[in-house]
Amino acid sequence: MTSGNIAWLLIKFAIPLLIGYLFQQMYSTVDLFVVGHYVNDSAYAAIGAVTVIINALIGFFMGLSAGAGVVISQYYGAGEEENASRAVHTILLMTLIMAVISTALGVTLTPFFLRLVHLSGQTYEEGRIYLTIYFAGVSGLMFYNTGAGILRAVGDSTRPFIFLVITAVLNTVLDIVFVTVIDLGVAGVAYATIASQIISAVLVIIVLVRSKSPAYKLYLKRLRIHRDMLLKIVRIGIPSAIQMAITSFSNVFVQSYIVDLGDAVLGGYTSYARIDGFTLLPVQSISLAATTFVGQNLGAGDVERAKKGTRTALLLSLAATLICIIPILIFAEQLAAIFNTSPAIVEAGALILRLMSPFYLFCCFNQIYAGVLRGAGAALAPMLIMLFSFVFLRQIYLFIIRQIAYSVVWVLFGYPLGWMVCSLLCYLYYRLAHWEKYRITGAPPKDSQPGQ
Repeated sequence: MTSGNIAWLLIKFAIPLLIGYLFQQMYSTVDLFVVGHYVNDSAYAAIGAVTVIINALIGFFMGLSAGAGVVISQYYGAGEEENASRAVHTILLMTLIMAVISTALGVTLTPFFLRLVHLSGQTYEEGRIYLTIYFAGVSGLMFYNTGAGILRAVGDSTRPFIFLVITAVLNTVLDIVFVTVIDLGVAGVAYATIASQIISAVLVIIVLVRSKSPAYKLYLKRLRIHRDMLLKIVRIGIPSAIQMAITSFSNVFVQSYIVDLGDAVLGGYTSYARIDGFTLLPVQSISLAATTFVGQNLGAGDVERAKKGTRTALLLSLAATLICIIPILIFAEQLAAIFNTSPAIVEAGALILRLMSPFYLFCCFNQIYAGVLRGAGAALAPMLIMLFSFVFLRQIYLFIIRQIAYSVVWVLFGYPLGWMVCSLLCYLYYRLAHWEKYRITGAPPKDSQPGQ
């Protein structure tokens, strides 16, 4: 990514990411669809409720792998293959250790998580079954995200995409077989999900083992924690991981306000959340492309090209998001009815979709600038900005609204409020802070003079 047409490079990198993310979203979407049509309403409500917990978990490991990806991409862009390899082996061993810990903690804390999302009775039992199985197989999710993050850091977004397509199709087939043929109920969709994720992890590890590039080839005998690499990965990855996890988990508290508005609104919100997950994928894909682009170009010392890439990524994300918004506004009822055809739920879902979708344009600013800052190694600032905007500010707003104007419109406006504030703060930091100074390694900036 250090030479060539910037827009084309970003598009070429982002498209496999986008399609891959679409298939990744299909894991939980297909689970929800199959359960909603072939199991029971309790199972449907349970999976919808625990999705925020799963998204928080996915967000944490995506943030951590993104941090490792920044370190690897900067070394790779600088041509420092040995250091890139040390970073690769460090993050893979970290993943193994964290997989063991996460499995044990996840299974143990499942009842606590279910109480957080206010599940009870049969819905609680269905959620317990699904979440326990999911945590038992969480290592597949973790190793796939780590391996895919390594490949993306060196510019390969195609093979992670292919593996997601294969396993998403497999997940769909297994869902249908386990639920409609073997009659495993909600456990069936959980088994289908973890089986598919484990296969995706195996595929990406095979690619790393067979790689011909010493920069990211996996040698099992070299797996060890390199202290200097660990500190760099933690410095960037942990803030990103915490930010993504807490931001996702904060939806638990928003959901608690939605629950009090009635079953129809909760059902409409569940349908909206699935559409929302797909709508934001283009900007998230372009943001990750921008992270890799900036990381490699700063590693090569080309600060000006990194800044041009930022502007291009922002324009691309605005255009892509606008294209997504228009059909949502026109076909809100039809989209809401995909997951549940109850008139009250469809009405609530369509209302929420039309209320929220125009504000997605603000997400372009905070996602792109945050991605660029992470690519530069300045991960702490976007973490603090997003935690303030998406968690603290939003919770203060919801507390006030509950006292003065408790309705679905005013409750959900907490989302756009956070997006707008976050966009403004990210933009100001990008413009005013010397973010390029956080670069980890590589050549000195091309426009620097001797002695500077």
